Amino acid sequence: MGDPAAELQGPVLCLMGPTGSGKSALALALAERMPAEIVSVDSAMIYRGLDIGTDKPSPEVRARLPHHLIDICDPAERYSAGAFARDAANAIRAIRARGRLPILAGGTFLYFRALTEGFSPMPGADPAIRGRIRDEAAERGWAALHAELRRIDPAAAARIAPADRQRLERALELARLTGQPPSRLHAARGSGAPFRFIRVALWPESRAELARRLEARFDSMLERGLVREVRALRARGDLDADCPAVRAVGYRQLWEWLDGKTEFAEARRRAVVATRRYAKRQLTWLRGEHGTLRIPAVEGGTGDAVIQVQDALARGATAHSA
Repeated sequence: MGDPAAELQGPVLCLMGPTGSGKSALALALAERMPAEIVSVDSAMIYRGLDIGTDKPSPEVRARLPHHLIDICDPAERYSAGAFARDAANAIRAIRARGRLPILAGGTFLYFRALTEGFSPMPGADPAIRGRIRDEAAERGWAALHAELRRIDPAAAARIAPADRQRLERALELARLTGQPPSRLHAARGSGAPFRFIRVALWPESRAELARRLEARFDSMLERGLVREVRALRARGDLDADCPAVRAVGYRQLWEWLDGKTEFAEARRRAVVATRRYAKRQLTWLRGEHGTLRIPAVEGGTGDAVIQVQDALARGATAHSA
């Protein structure tokens, strides 16, 4: 660990926003104009082989402008918010040792929070409990298990969609392991990394415009070969629909289509709907982030946003949201 007083001296830029708001484009525009390196805050970009569906920067872009925490895991691996906090802090220190600005860009807000506010130590996975939860889900359905979580912890149930099996399973596992509501465990946080974080959020001008942009982006991914990418993951033979990598939005719906559970048009529709719902949850999370400068997410242009971010960095602190 470095000297906390020294680590507070320089800024660390947190560039946040819902999916499709232009975070990556803005991060690249900033990195083109100043000595900076980008740290991905995306729980799907960590996986090798998930390129098109995550809108991952191309190898050419990453060769020109350094990126971190991309392609660090095999899709069969699991990766936690705590591991991200550790790895991101190490990347930040290395970037600053090179005299550059760390730009944290992404939309996985659990990762942001783990780094900036700390993450409470949680019990590890218990295969026996997880097995029982999955057996109950097969017998009673995930909706019934979500209703159980709502009785145990209404706050956690409000944040977890009934269809989000991975998070629902983990919440019930924590409740059964500890006898406490999962939200209470998450509230018992440690301290965040000792950096001076400057938070900027790209904010869509309207949800309707963001929805249009997300649908167009998913269709672009299909044209660029997303189905081929999902087929390649399936061909490995060691992945299934419950792997965190496969459960990424877009991949999950196409996997179900390839499993014969739905038609292609329905899989596309579900993927677009899931992307919109994900963006809605991200915006809900962002509304609770105080001390965050909001700037408009404008399609096709980053000039004004670059100026606003540079001004925030020069001032050393962000303005509070209106």
